[in-house]
Amino acid sequence: MAYPAIRMRRLRRTPVLREMVAETRLSPADLIAPLFVREGIAEPQPIPSLPGVVQHTVETAVKEARRLSSLGVPALVLFGVPAAKDPTGSGAWDPAGIAQVALRRLSDELADDMLLIADLCLDEYTDHGHCGILDGCGSVDNDLTLARYADVALAQAAAGARVVAPSGMMDGQVGAIRAALDGAGFHDVAILAYAAKYASALYGPFRDAVNVSIAGGGDRRGYQQDPRNRREALREIALDIEEGADMVMVKPALAYLDVIAAARARTDLPLAAYHVSGEYSMIKAAAERGWIDGAAVALEHTVAIKRAGADLILTYLAGELAEALNG
Repeated sequence: MAYPAIRMRRLRRTPVLREMVAETRLSPADLIAPLFVREGIAEPQPIPSLPGVVQHTVETAVKEARRLSSLGVPALVLFGVPAAKDPTGSGAWDPAGIAQVALRRLSDELADDMLLIADLCLDEYTDHGHCGILDGCGSVDNDLTLARYADVALAQAAAGARVVAPSGMMDGQVGAIRAALDGAGFHDVAILAYAAKYASALYGPFRDAVNVSIAGGGDRRGYQQDPRNRREALREIALDIEEGADMVMVKPALAYLDVIAAARARTDLPLAAYHVSGEYSMIKAAAERGWIDGAAVALEHTVAIKRAGADLILTYLAGELAEALNG
């Protein structure tokens, strides 16, 4: 009876062997935790479509940040949920706005123990739910929005953000923000650009988390990327790098692993991927019904994102993954 000379199974026999030859390794240091802070609440509010995730008060956000830091998660990205909204989203750059209040407190309490990243967009703050200021025809005015993004960046940097993360997909947003930061002396504040953010159907639970609905049943396809396009994403990433991005990101992650891999092949900058709310909620919903092993799938999904080339993974699983990885 003939046997194969090479047996691939030899190095899969035991857990020790598998660990020794593993090609991809995930650690808590690879993770960034999204955190929601809501104005005007006295205690954390559960988000039904994001099981296990809450809208925090400033006090509980600090507590959660300390917990994540103790688990080895090095960074969080902060989203503000204001009590009031207006057409321009002015709360986004108000020094007394919820995100700035939370950033100052987190910066005071954690100092350099955790990297504070501020999501930089207007959609949480506008009454129409778009990522920018609307013109007279109801479309987002790109250039007027850039001026407001610059204001938001300055407010966030002054409040303690060490990284700002523009997520609105406006043309020229990185360049406008970099110029504003440098002009005000914030040379050390880095930019994590949502360089390839797709008009995905996977953002629904996130919009619940930030109390956002798009006016008139509209969408963001006019400025976010078409899910059918990959080459376009690479052009977007190249433009953001040219404008001064320090890190770039692909969002969502699992349905866009090919984009992550292509981006990895094109740039040596740190590459992030956002494992978004819909991707998280699908795991939780299926696990609740007993259809999958939720913890195992969570690990498999995030390892796949890392394997595709991401250096950093934004995920609502950050805390539970860190606990599992710490053993």
